[in-house]
Amino acid sequence: MKKSKTTELEEMSKLERRGCRMLVIYGGIVCSVTLGVQMVFAAGDPITTVNNLSTFIFSLIRAIGMILLGFGIVQVGLSLKSHDSSQRANGFLTLTGGIIITFRKRSWT
Repeated sequence: MKKSKTTELEEMSKLERRGCRMLVIYGGIVCSVTLGVQMVFAAGDPITTVNNLSTFIFSLIRAIGMILLGFGIVQVGLSLKSHDSSQRANGFLTLTGGIIITFRKRSWT
């Protein structure tokens, strides 16, 4: 008799699958809100164009920070369940990095 090969998805626990699903949904929402709201138009005034481009770039950076923030939360949650200290440390580092990246523009201006 042959043993059936299990895929990685079947081997993942229910909590891990839920965490991955929530991360994908969270990332999709953040990207759609960030990219859908901010539009850059060319204007007659070059300063306005530079300001619009700057706002757009900072909104992209903020979206990346929010994705990292969400991933850090999921990683810390999974590490608390599995009692893995190295994963917990990585989760807190990712969480801190996401917070710093998300709120970076406010500290620059």
